[in-house]
Parts: sequence; structure tokens; C-alpha cells
Amino acid sequence: MKELTKAEEEVMQQLWTLEKAFVKDIVAEMPEPKPAYNTVSTIVRILQDKGLVDHRTMGKSHEYFPVISKEAYSKYKMEKLMTGYFDGSFSNMVSFFVDKKKLDTKELDDILNLIEAKKKQS
Repeated sequence: MKELTKAEEEVMQQLWTLEKAFVKDIVAEMPEPKPAYNTVSTIVRILQDKGLVDHRTMGKSHEYFPVISKEAYSKYKMEKLMTGYFDGSFSNMVSFFVDKKKLDTKELDDILNLIEAKKKQS
């Protein structure tokens, strides 16, 4: 899988939300200042070349849709983050966020509950 640029990720976020859309729909959902139609169109074609987006032809227009789920891309990004900054160790990553983020006790309890629930599933 190829990593997305910030602009590509912004377009993918809209496509994941919309599930399928014409370029004009993507532009309409983007925050101000909205990018130009041609800019978004170019980004969508790049995403298609990367294999992350496909389209259906509707007359002279194309309706685009994501080929990869947001969850799959999130997993890819988290694994890359963990490998690149935390020596591939999930515990190193969690420890970093616990130390630097100054989690409150409710957040820590939520994390512990998730861990306990996962242990019961195993």
C-alpha cells in the first residue's frame, strides 16, 4: 500500500464518509477554503492510479468510490508509525502516549477495560 499525501488523505476522508461521489460532491464537502474542482479531480485520479479508488462511468461523468476501507488504511498507518517511531513495539507506543498525553484516570480505565475484554476473547 502506498502512503497518502495530506491532500490525498483529505479526499479519501470525504470518499470514506460519502461512500461514493462525483468530484463536485467531494469538493462540496471539503472545508473552506475549498480546493479547486480541477485539483480534486487530479487527486482522485492519482488515488485511482494508486489503486485506492475506482469509478463507475455515468454518462460523461465518473462516480468514484474507495477500494480500501478507512480501517485498513488506519491499520497500515498505525503499523508504519509503530515501526518507524517505536521499534515495532505496541507497548512502547502506548507508554509514549500515556507519558506524553497525560491521560486522565477515565481514559486509563477505558484502556484497561479494552485490554481486559481482549484477554477474555483470547
